[in-house]
Amino acid sequence: MATSLSAHAAKLVATTECTALPSHTQLRDALVAARKADNAGFNLDMWGAVVARSGTVCAVAFTGKSVGDQWPGSRAISAQKAYTANAFSLPGLALATANLYSAVQPGGSLFGLQESNPVNPAVALQGPVAAWGQPNDPLVGQRMGGINVFGGGLALYNEQGALLGAVGVSGDSSCADHAIAWRTRNNLKLDYVPSGVGPGGVDQIAYQGDWKQPHCIKAELEDTVVRTLPSTRSKQASR
Repeated sequence: MATSLSAHAAKLVATTECTALPSHTQLRDALVAARKADNAGFNLDMWGAVVARSGTVCAVAFTGKSVGDQWPGSRAISAQKAYTANAFSLPGLALATANLYSAVQPGGSLFGLQESNPVNPAVALQGPVAAWGQPNDPLVGQRMGGINVFGGGLALYNEQGALLGAVGVSGDSSCADHAIAWRTRNNLKLDYVPSGVGPGGVDQIAYQGDWKQPHCIKAELEDTVVRTLPSTRSKQASR
């Protein structure tokens, strides 16, 4: 009975926190459309997760026909990426998970960051598995935590420039994950990014420079994908 009441309370919290964020259906539709583009990866099905500003999971979805059509381990990773991008972005500065890769390597300025907010495995792996990726996914309403430092996590900003939370995507190479997350955020029209440390002064992935992550499969193709990703939107001017 206590577990049931706790789960019910978590859902009520999620309903309040997630009002301005994409629903399960909106997330899935945006993720499916993004996965269909040429993302220079292995062309695999994907997991996606959205978290609120508190880190609470609001929605989890996948692109395949069933829960086993994409890597099962990527469900938790997608939520972890969303948690990371939200946790280390601010109203005036967005940091993608891909932007963190170099800084957390030994000798880097953020070395050890990936140990700072561990995943709660009891939350990440709770069942029933049949609900994973559905509107009633057990992660919804929970804070799973976890720090991820490769491509696939992006902060979400609305038209007024408000930071609402983040989206995380996992299931392919980390370079393709970033591209799919980028397209997903663009499809959701939540990419009014104020500034960032990546190319173009936003939270774009970089394969060179201080905030880079390595190429994944074919560098030339991955560079081409970055050049062809949609631009972030400009925040609505105040009246």
